[in-house]
Amino acid sequence: MAEAVKKDISKILAEGTEIDEAVKQAVQKAVLQHKLAGNPIVGMKDGKMVWLKPEEIQA
Repeated sequence: MAEAVKKDISKILAEGTEIDEAVKQAVQKAVLQHKLAGNPIVGMKDGKMVWLKPEEIQA
C-alpha cells in the first residue's frame, strides 16, 4: 500500500489552489443538482441578481 502524502496545511492555505479547486467543483455539483431537480438558482445578469430557471442553467 502506498504511503499517504503528508500535506503542509499552511502551504495549502497560503497557495489556495487546492481549496479553490475544491470549492469550484462543489459549486458545479450543486448547480447541476439544482438543474436536474428542476430548481432555480440565483445568478448575475447585467450587474443585477436574477433567478435562473432550470432550463437556463448552464451546467
